[in-house]
Order: sequence, then structure tokens, then C-alpha cells
Amino acid sequence: MFTFTEDMRRAYEKMPVPLAYYRRDGDRIVPILVSDGLCQLMRADRDTLIARLSDSLLDRVHPDDVGRIARAVKDFACHISGYNVVYRSNYRSDEGYRYIHSVGRYQATEDGSELAVFVYTDISDNEGERNELVANYELFQKDRFYTDPVTDLPNINFMHEFADDRVAKIRSAGGKPALVFFDINGLRSYNNQYGYEQGDELLRLIAGVLKSEFPTGLISRGADDHFLVLTAFDGEEALSARINAVNEKVKENATGNTTGVQAGIYVYAPNATTSEAVDHATHAQRQIGDDLNITHLYFRHEDDDVYWRQRYIIEAFNLALANHWIKVYYQPIVRSDTKKTVKLEALARWIDPTRGTISPGEFIPVLSKYHLLYRLDLYMVEQVCKETRIRREIGLPMIPVTINFSAQDFDHVDMVDALVKTTALYSVSHDDIIIEITEQDIAQGTEHFLAQLQAIRNNGFRLWLDDFGSGYSSLNVFSQFDVDLVKFDLNLLRHLDDHNGINRTIMRTMVAMARELGIQTLAEGVEKVDQDDFVSAIGCELEQGYYFFRPEPLDDHIFKLRKREGDALSQEHIDKALSLIDRGEDGQ
Repeated sequence: MFTFTEDMRRAYEKMPVPLAYYRRDGDRIVPILVSDGLCQLMRADRDTLIARLSDSLLDRVHPDDVGRIARAVKDFACHISGYNVVYRSNYRSDEGYRYIHSVGRYQATEDGSELAVFVYTDISDNEGERNELVANYELFQKDRFYTDPVTDLPNINFMHEFADDRVAKIRSAGGKPALVFFDINGLRSYNNQYGYEQGDELLRLIAGVLKSEFPTGLISRGADDHFLVLTAFDGEEALSARINAVNEKVKENATGNTTGVQAGIYVYAPNATTSEAVDHATHAQRQIGDDLNITHLYFRHEDDDVYWRQRYIIEAFNLALANHWIKVYYQPIVRSDTKKTVKLEALARWIDPTRGTISPGEFIPVLSKYHLLYRLDLYMVEQVCKETRIRREIGLPMIPVTINFSAQDFDHVDMVDALVKTTALYSVSHDDIIIEITEQDIAQGTEHFLAQLQAIRNNGFRLWLDDFGSGYSSLNVFSQFDVDLVKFDLNLLRHLDDHNGINRTIMRTMVAMARELGIQTLAEGVEKVDQDDFVSAIGCELEQGYYFFRPEPLDDHIFKLRKREGDALSQEHIDKALSLIDRGEDGQ
């Protein structure tokens, strides 16, 4: 590695020309010498200037120029192109931004290695030269690889490339880095209501507010409705105050109504990388859920177990689908008068080879957060259709099956088309498939979503309203939308005698109302004989719960039916069905 002799170093350091020598370090260049001329230009002593340039060549560069200069520095360091740029820098903090013209060249050394020498010129006071150079070097042209075209902020590419340099700088100054992950509440609804131009204006407004509240932070635009801020941590109280200020300014200055932003915060552990920080801050933000009263949450290391369990669910989800670790369990639905099974509900159960059983209460919320429920629901449709064919092949009674859908499904795929095509592929009648959608989803659904539900019914599939009475009840849903059945939320039965038995009155009234409207009713969560007696007494047609049956896979149903039916099912048919189920095949 080349080193300057003492005479050479003194000679270069005394030069009045503002220059710096750099050595290549991989795809970076690090300073090893600065001249008196550069110290004078930058108004800094030699040690301070070397330290500043070591932290980042982009220190004090105007935010609008950062992306372009970063790309030029990297390309020069990797010998992709030369270095001849004009940019703005506030190296004189008391004078605002000034125009700098910098030229870089490689210089061979006696030992065969090479050094990079940069020469800097302040052209702010020479208007003619400045205007010519600005025109020649396209100062205001953005580098789209590192710059977000809507907000002109650095983008996620820039954050991945240079955030660790900023982290090192914060740490070298004795501070703690913190990453704040911002999510805009309801940007899709905002765009639908006010148009995409106003949506872009909202993004620009948020970018400006973040700049004002985090003037020394590294601010970048993430994907879609996300922003990231890397800043020095100044305590929970101060950081929380700035996030709350961002929220208030956004809500006050937005053109339309917006509920502002929510943020997840991660304060770096000593050896944490920026990639880990983004994961943790994102996780903290998603923990907020739909509670608009919470503006931000800090990632706590005691949440690590939850975080890694959720991470496993996301990372193993594709394998779980491909290897059929997620299985269909069926829970029978019975008539309240005869107790005869008339329907089956298909429920997803994840039987993991390394983690054991992962409950729906754990994996479904995670898939919902990451907008992957549509893939689970499409998988369930296909598996139910395959197993419906198997049931038909071996002579099982063709009992209709209900499948749960989410409003999210309709944002990603044409669920109506998928239903029609999948049932046709496995020769399953539309009468044999029932779609369940929660009352909450319908109450909050868009016009597109409601139109898709109507299209499901128009194609001959029945539609059930799930979790009715769960806290989102709006009776006008019946005047706006057609459903075939309402399924009462299990908490109504679970707390049947609370508050002087008010749930008894509620259920009795709703059953009578549904009967008047020609809508069937189903009570889920029946676990005791007195609950069964009450459901039957009020005229609710259908029941479901552990009092009658627990969910179980198709092969268990086949074994039980074999016991009941005796020789009506041949052993050959049963063996074939179980083999097909084990292999995940379709019964052809």
C-alpha cells in the first residue's frame, strides 16, 4: 500500500490549491491527505476535515444533489466513469448552500498502485462560470437510481447503499442511531377520494414536513406509502414529540382529510445493521394495527420471539403451500331441530414439520398484515375443490362447504374468476361452495369489493355474512346487499347471560328480523347443552360448535363415516381416497 514520504506529504499539504488525495477501499474511496487550500476553503482544520470526509463524501451536500453525487462517486471508485461534477454544499454553515465544482482523477504511484486526487473550486461568486457549468453538468437532473421521482428524496436504493455510513458517523460522534419507519394511513382511500395527483401532493407534503422536523436526518422514500428517517436518537420524549409534530402538520396542511402517519421506531443495538433496523422498525409499525389513537411504537427486544415467529411464518409460507403443510380441516354445521350435518366449514390448519402446529390465531393476522391472505384463500378454494372431488369419488354425501374470504383478496386477484375457473377444473358445482365474508369487511368495503361479492352470488355461489354482531353491526347492510345467511358471532353465545342476559334479547330479535327478510341464521360457538337449547328455542336454523363436532381433516371424516356406513363404502375406495389426500392430488 502506497504511503507518502514525509517530504511529499508536507509539500502536498502546503499547496494553496484545494485538493484531497484518496485511496480506494473496495467500492469506496477514503481520504489520506488534504491541502491547506482545501482546509481554507472548507474552514476546517486538517484533522477535522479528514474525519468529516472519512465519514462521508456526501456530508453537507444539498439533499436534491445527494443521489446524483453518490452515484458519481461510486462509479468513479469502481472505474466506471470519470468524476467531473457540480453540486451544492453548505460547507460554510453560516452562508447557506454554495456551488462547488469538483474534478477527480486517478494518479499512478511508484509501487504500481493508484491514488485518486480531487480538486475543488467554489464557483458561487463567478456567475458566468457557474451558469455555464450548471448547464453543462445538468445540476438539477436527478439520478433516478437513487432519487424518488415524486418527492425528490433519496429512495430505498440510496438508503441501502449509504445508510451504514451515516450510522457510523452518528456513532463516531458519540450518538445512538435510530430508524423511524413511517406509514401513511389510508393512502389508497385518499387517492380514491381525491385523485392520484392530490395523493402525490400528500407525499410531497409529508416529505417537506419530515425535512423540517428532521433537518439533520437521512430521509428517504420507501415503497408505496412508506418513508424512512435515519437520525441521531435524542431520547424517547424528544423523538416522540417530533413524530407527533409530523402528524399534526400533515393533517393541518393536507388538501383533503387524512388521519396522518404512523411510525415504528428502532434504536440501533451496538452491532445492528441497517437491514435489521428496517425490519425491526417495520415490525414495530405493523404492531400498531388499525388503532388510529397510536401514532408510533418503539421496537422492544423482548418482542424478538414474536418477531422471529412472525418472520418464520412469512418466510416459510411458500413452502407451507407447496408441501401442503397447511391442511383443510372441516367443522360440521348442523340443523338445530334434527342435529343432522348439512354443511361443512373449511378451516386452515398449519402443521409445520419443525414448529409443530401453528394456530390460525397466529398465522392469519401475520398473513393479513403482509397482504398474503389472498394466496391462502385461493389455496383453500383449490384444496376444497380437490377434496370435494375425492368425497364424490368414494360416495360420501355431497355436503356444501363454506370457505372464508377476506376483503384483501379482492385487491390482488379477480376472486370471482378464480372461483369459477377452479370449480370448473375439478367439476365442482357452484351449489357445493359457499363464501363467508365478515361483517366488518362488508361494513368497510369499497364499491369494487361489494360489486365483486354481488358477482359471486350472480354466478350461483351462496354468500354468508360471518361474525354478525361482533361490534361492527350496521343493519342497513341488509338494505344495500344480498346475503343468504348471517352467522352470529360466537361471543354472543359465550356471554349469553352477561348484563342481565341482554344477548338473549339481541339474538332472539335478530333471528326474528332475519326470518322476516328471508335470511337464514347460524349460531357458532355452541359448547354447552343450555346454549343448544336456547338456539333451538329462538328458531335459529343452524348451529356449529364443539358441543357437536370439532374441526378435523377429511381422512378422519372418512374413517368415521366408514364406521357408520359399514360396507356402503368399500375399503378400496377408502384406501384410494386416503392415498390421494396424502399426496395432495385431485382424485382423477
